[in-house]
Amino acid sequence: MLKPEKLAFSICRQFPSLKPGQLEEARRDLVRDFLCRLRKCVTVNQLREIQAQMLLNSVDKPNFLVPKAVDLGDFSYASLLFSATEEPNHHSYNFMIRGLTDTWHDHGAALSLYRRMKFSGLKPDNFTYNFVVIACGNLPDLGVGVEPEERTLVSVLGACSHLGDLRTGRLLEEIAITKKIGLSTFLGPKLISMYGKCGELDSARRVFNQMVTKDRVPWNAMITVYSQNGRSSEAIKLFLEMEENRVSPDSVTFSTVLSACGSVGALELGKRIETYASETGLQHNIYVATGLVDMYGKCGSIEEAFRVFEAMPVKNEATWNAMISAYAHHGHAEEALMLFDRMSVPPSDVTFVGVLSACVHAGLVDQGRRYFREMSSSFGLVPKIEHYTNMIDLLSRAGQLNEAWEFMERFPGKPDEVMLGAILGACQKRKDVVIGEKAMRMLMEMEEAKNAGNYVISSKVFADMKMWDECAKMRALMRERGVVKTPGCSWIEINGELMEFYLQCGSEDSGSMLGLLVEEMKRERYDDSSGEV
Repeated sequence: MLKPEKLAFSICRQFPSLKPGQLEEARRDLVRDFLCRLRKCVTVNQLREIQAQMLLNSVDKPNFLVPKAVDLGDFSYASLLFSATEEPNHHSYNFMIRGLTDTWHDHGAALSLYRRMKFSGLKPDNFTYNFVVIACGNLPDLGVGVEPEERTLVSVLGACSHLGDLRTGRLLEEIAITKKIGLSTFLGPKLISMYGKCGELDSARRVFNQMVTKDRVPWNAMITVYSQNGRSSEAIKLFLEMEENRVSPDSVTFSTVLSACGSVGALELGKRIETYASETGLQHNIYVATGLVDMYGKCGSIEEAFRVFEAMPVKNEATWNAMISAYAHHGHAEEALMLFDRMSVPPSDVTFVGVLSACVHAGLVDQGRRYFREMSSSFGLVPKIEHYTNMIDLLSRAGQLNEAWEFMERFPGKPDEVMLGAILGACQKRKDVVIGEKAMRMLMEMEEAKNAGNYVISSKVFADMKMWDECAKMRALMRERGVVKTPGCSWIEINGELMEFYLQCGSEDSGSMLGLLVEEMKRERYDDSSGEV
């Protein structure tokens, strides 16, 4: 039992002269005592005793009691407490959904409670989604006529996307087909996004093609899936198809397609999208404008990127990051660092990737060290693998291989092949066989290493050291792990059409392609002697 002197209301009765602040402190002490007892509670009888004392002292906190009742496995008592709660919080909902799914296996009730949670205005979190996905995955085994309606499927598909749960996502599509829930403009895009997040692009496109009615939402979903999975040319082609079908784009469409344009260097299409955005009044939309800055930067049009950047009335962190990265990746280190000093919003870890990249391209070793330190000392940011990799690259290029190696050893995680690649490249250039051999040994032990360039450099370093057996082992290891050199790829726009080229084209294919280009040049009256059209 709690001592009487610990009870706030007893204190009030005993000491009526206490000031309001003192009364509030006494009440907080009381609540802390109850929480302490709840943590130590191990039986339902103890929990009921605590509830009785809370009621006697007018401490109305049923949200404190529900999770403990669930943990103790008393469903009836947990339900009673939950029903008595006027405004259940996240904690209570999550524990009840977990109990219904994990302990009492009433998956239909868990989904009903999930719907009630959303209807109340509370936003589900990862904890909620984990158990809702489990509940939905077990629905076919219930045999009790549970009928998940479209809103539930849409919500749980969002959870599957977040968790990368392809199995349950497929199951939900089967449920939708079985229950004759059509691919509406709500359900269809969710399925497309789920498959995209799980890397199932063919399934995403199948759903897209099956949709009878398509407004801009499914188009945006499919374009986003292509763009986020490195299929930029398909994203662009689908956008052009969207135009042909007279579906009006919005800010989501523009920002996504601009990202794809930047990835493949489709500058002319990017310019056309800027014109289109201006005509629809979206040129100053922060997402569209940031997409333009990013696209122009990746296409090498730094002046155009800065023009859009300066014209933006409002800039967010992503806008600043895009402009800093554009400067950094094209060798304008001074401008990148000056822009960082101008930054009007707090920088993030992404910002510092751009800043350190600028230092790498310009060989600014001392500045790089300073910015790396300032990440944590001035901005409270924890350096990630990208920041360590940039620093290792910076030090390696400067010939400071011992410091680069020490930097890699200080990395709190496991070094990856990008770090080793930076060191290996510098070792080959500077003929440093000691560190080079250490890096190669580490690479050989790294089963997940798939970068063909690192294996090639390693074998060359072994060859320079006249270590022919090791050189042969590296080549054999490359074959054993199925490492192949990815062919170089480039794109070119001709009359608004995006054409894709790979360096491994056969000679016949290359000749045919070059012949087409020559014919195109002739049609444009290109004079090869003057270099003019």
